[in-house]
Amino acid sequence: MQAMEIINRLEKYRLENRISQQVIAKKLRVAFSTVNRWLNGKSTPSKIQTYHIQKLIESKKKKYAKKHY
Repeated sequence: MQAMEIINRLEKYRLENRISQQVIAKKLRVAFSTVNRWLNGKSTPSKIQTYHIQKLIESKKKKYAKKHY
């Protein structure tokens, strides 16, 4: 998955769930400024960070599916 695609998915996840950049940073165990730089296009996540972003997004989907099926 390309860096911009994962960043767009992270931003969509953040907005849909009404989560601040600060909360995303805590969940991913990175600094707020790191998340802010990703979302503003000033940097991109590393491979390991991308993996953790994907896990965060997927965990929410799995929890939603369990509640609604």
